[in-house]
Amino acid sequence: MEIKEKIQKIKARKLTAEQNIKQFLDKIKKDNKRLNIFLHLNSNALDEAKKVDKKIKEGKAGKLAGLAIAIKSNINVKGLIANCASKTLSNYISTYDATVIEKIKAEDGIIIGMVNMDEFACGSSGETSAFGPIQNPSAFGRIPGGSSSGSAAAVAADFCDLALGSDTGGSIRNPASHCGVVGMKPSYGAVSRYGLIDLSMSLDQIGPFSKDVEGAKLLFDVIKGHDEKDSTTYENIEPNSNKIFTIGLSPDFEKLCDKSIYSLVEKKAKELSRKNGWKIKTVDFEHIDLAVQTYYPICYVEFFSATRKFDGRKYGSRIENVCGPEVLRRILGGSEISKEEYHGLYYRRALKAKEIIKKEFEKAFSQVDVILCPTVPRLPQEIGSKVTVEEMYGYDALTIPANLAEIPAMSVPAGKIQDIPVGIQIIAPQFSEEIMFQVASAIEKLK
Repeated sequence: MEIKEKIQKIKARKLTAEQNIKQFLDKIKKDNKRLNIFLHLNSNALDEAKKVDKKIKEGKAGKLAGLAIAIKSNINVKGLIANCASKTLSNYISTYDATVIEKIKAEDGIIIGMVNMDEFACGSSGETSAFGPIQNPSAFGRIPGGSSSGSAAAVAADFCDLALGSDTGGSIRNPASHCGVVGMKPSYGAVSRYGLIDLSMSLDQIGPFSKDVEGAKLLFDVIKGHDEKDSTTYENIEPNSNKIFTIGLSPDFEKLCDKSIYSLVEKKAKELSRKNGWKIKTVDFEHIDLAVQTYYPICYVEFFSATRKFDGRKYGSRIENVCGPEVLRRILGGSEISKEEYHGLYYRRALKAKEIIKKEFEKAFSQVDVILCPTVPRLPQEIGSKVTVEEMYGYDALTIPANLAEIPAMSVPAGKIQDIPVGIQIIAPQFSEEIMFQVASAIEKLK
């Protein structure tokens, strides 16, 4: 059932909020052990649904009335455990709501529980969680992608209506592609990060997952906007949208991924052009191949800084004593790069490269309205497969550039290869989420 239809059904009282939540809880109870998606459920979810039903009856319900929303375990929800899928914070109960959670609750969305993820958002596969790997409901036995693995998998498994994740270098779009759902990363500053346990403060963004584009837009519209608690946020300024779009395709993205995946994207672009009368133009990126090398020094240093509070005194255990190998790798890497003898040399160089990539996108968007490319360069491997660190870090080569450029991007299902979901990525200029959603809806209609 599409989100729009579900909301209409709930508001028309043909389906109560309580019934909606109960059917999800029953399904989670039945299938979660096999999929390892939810770490903690909200024990008050049914009582909250009853209160929403009362508001619906009185005609006072909000935009998300009665919808079940799953939350990545690095976003604070008061009274629920936000452990970042790590033993470091295994029993940490949030004492406050993140701004995005406050906004969801104000619109009568019901937080159904906290979902699994790569530990501290370090990973691209869903395998680094201290509580075991997450299964891909759309390709069982294969990785769901990461780090917002549980959020994408929860939507794909019909465990919730919508979900929230965080995206630092592709952590929403990557699992959305592998699980066959819609996942969206907003422009940097479009959504408050207050209450997010961050991986990399200058790159992180919170964003929505949904089965359809309309659901993702609905949740984004609820959580976006300026927040006094986050000085990086803006009120969104939506540019006027064109009726005739120019789509950008780039050989520089093509050379980073499998031919079969890029061919599927090209095919979709041509279908869009033919059906809507849109134009297609080739755009070039001179330094896009530096994105991965630019991203990791920034991520390592900022993650190292962010984890210094996990020293075992105030929050749980000392992180270095209990974390997994990927988390430790990033802590040690950040520590090394941050050493006084380097005077911030590598971090500063990475920030300079970040600005170069940002300017390249600005130049590209003077010629096209959006850029289309694959979300992930290859199909998901089987869980437990041996993959080198270099291969895993290259996994986000197509998604990292949007984070570095601080622009919005989203993954929409493009079809299947070998019966495995493949996503098409839409990248748009900063604060052009409205244009991005229009293109996403057009892709959705091609099915």
